[in-house]
Amino acid sequence: MPHFLQQVAYSREGWEALVANPQNRIEAVRPAIEKLGGKIESAWFSFGDYDVVVITNLPDNVSAAAIAMAFAAGGACKSVQTTPLISPDEAIQALKKARECGYRSATATSRAA
Repeated sequence: MPHFLQQVAYSREGWEALVANPQNRIEAVRPAIEKLGGKIESAWFSFGDYDVVVITNLPDNVSAAAIAMAFAAGGACKSVQTTPLISPDEAIQALKKARECGYRSATATSRAA
């Protein structure tokens, strides 16, 4: 099943609600992810641009987009970013395909000179 990195930044209103009523939002979103046929592999609260990072296994891109849209539509988030993840083995396969696909960049001829 495909893996996705879900990054969420709370809005001021989201933080306000969490401070007023502290709760584990990872457990709050777990049922919605599971209803889409997925599972949470790991999740962390974080410092920086995003307040929560979650690694999910979801059946497909549509399911990943659906949960991101649900997060964004809820109003507690100011930013939601979803990144598809690939394994190291898949990355090697992609590198081999990139080498063999025949693509030549616009700068390829100028580098050869």
